Amino acid sequence: MGTAGWIILGLLVLVGLWLMMTYNGLVSLRQRCRQSFSDIDVQLKQRHDLIPNLVETVKGYAAHEKGTLDAVVQARNAAISAQGPAAQAQAEGMLQGALRQLFALSEAYPDLKANQNFQQLQAELADLENKIAAARRFFNNTAAEYNATRESFPAVLFAQSMGFGPQEFFNLDEGERTAVRTAPQVKF
Repeated sequence: MGTAGWIILGLLVLVGLWLMMTYNGLVSLRQRCRQSFSDIDVQLKQRHDLIPNLVETVKGYAAHEKGTLDAVVQARNAAISAQGPAAQAQAEGMLQGALRQLFALSEAYPDLKANQNFQQLQAELADLENKIAAARRFFNNTAAEYNATRESFPAVLFAQSMGFGPQEFFNLDEGERTAVRTAPQVKF
């Protein structure tokens, strides 16, 4: 084998290594996306487990607010059964709205608002909301990194054909977007 043959062989080895590193990078990023989505699931499961206790506590004080309590339970069940980032984000947005209505009830029932169990559950839920927000941010950052790598050269040449599809983001639903854009009202 002459010099030209060794150069061609060397180039083929380099291209093969480059493609292998790109493929392995995509696999690693896909796994990080899956792991970060699982982290969101863990936080959401904790929130879903906390909601029945919250509903039962409110039931004792606001038994005639059955519609609000039923809405929270239905939203929780929908959130538990949602699959994929987009569907889960939408279901969690509906659950968030139902929980807002539930907490609005505490304003109408001073005894409920003063209840230690209710206060503890409300604090736990607020803590979980912060953890869920952090997990969402991490997932979306990982998804963005994966999508950017997948769509850049040379991965764009073979990523789709090797099963590396785009990763959906865990986005706010329309109700959450409206709540974020709307300034809170402060009344004295």
